[in-house]
Amino acid sequence: MTGALVGIGIAIFFLLIFIPAAVKVVPEYQRMMVFRLGRALNVKGPGLIILIPLVDRGIRVDLREQYLEIPQQTAITEDNAPISIDFIVFTKVFDAAQSVLTVQNFEGAAQNIAATTLRSVVGDMALDEVLSKREAMNETLRAKLDEVTERWGVKVTNVEIREITPPAMVQEAMTRQMSAERTRRAVVTEAEGTKSAAITVAEGSKQSAILTAEGERQAAILRAEGFSLALSKIFEIARTLDANTMSLQYLEALKQIGASASTKFVIPMEFANLLSGITGLTEKSFGNGNGEAGSPSDGVRQTGEPSS
Repeated sequence: MTGALVGIGIAIFFLLIFIPAAVKVVPEYQRMMVFRLGRALNVKGPGLIILIPLVDRGIRVDLREQYLEIPQQTAITEDNAPISIDFIVFTKVFDAAQSVLTVQNFEGAAQNIAATTLRSVVGDMALDEVLSKREAMNETLRAKLDEVTERWGVKVTNVEIREITPPAMVQEAMTRQMSAERTRRAVVTEAEGTKSAAITVAEGSKQSAILTAEGERQAAILRAEGFSLALSKIFEIARTLDANTMSLQYLEALKQIGASASTKFVIPMEFANLLSGITGLTEKSFGNGNGEAGSPSDGVRQTGEPSS
């Protein structure tokens, strides 16, 4: 009885040891490469997998996309400029068996291949191209690395350069160039602003001159129309006046001249002729009243010579 209990206990002990080694659960994103006595059988999973303890051995392979950081590497460009670059390589296993059977340490191998490939790519490019054509470098590195890792059952999906560190002298020259470019842009912007302001001022002056000229033209038209109306009115009134009325106006003007303090007057000949006509009219009027008519020359002698 005691021996049977001991046997059962030993069996339970071995079961507790071998069951975890025999029963494996493989998730969806993994596969298990099974070796039996050292010989590769096949890839199993996902799900529940039964292995023979002490006979079968399984190696898990992750099928998810992974990244590998490549430490900073120093490379020489085509124009002999030393430059430091670090980048990231994204990989994905597409053949679990090949990734286990063809390479011992994929990460170490990938780092060395990436460093070698980087130096090869940078060596074919000038410094300016390395600094300006980062996308082209990423694609070239990806293609060259993928050619090597494909035989390992691993595909390089992407390569991203994180940082490019040029030499100190180049950095200083780039800083000066950037400062000069910013100064140039500031000058161009200021000149464009001055140009726009001058155009705006000139346009405003043009509009102001146009409005001023238009106002002056309208004012001149109105003045001309007013002057024309005034002349028409004067002409209309003048047509209603007879010679006697005009003579009375001339006599009124002569009266005002005689009332001034001056002792000498300059009278034009036309005014003297006018006075002769007025004198003749006066004598004619008096002659009609008294029954006698005098001559115009007598009237002039009585009032004095017009020339004096």
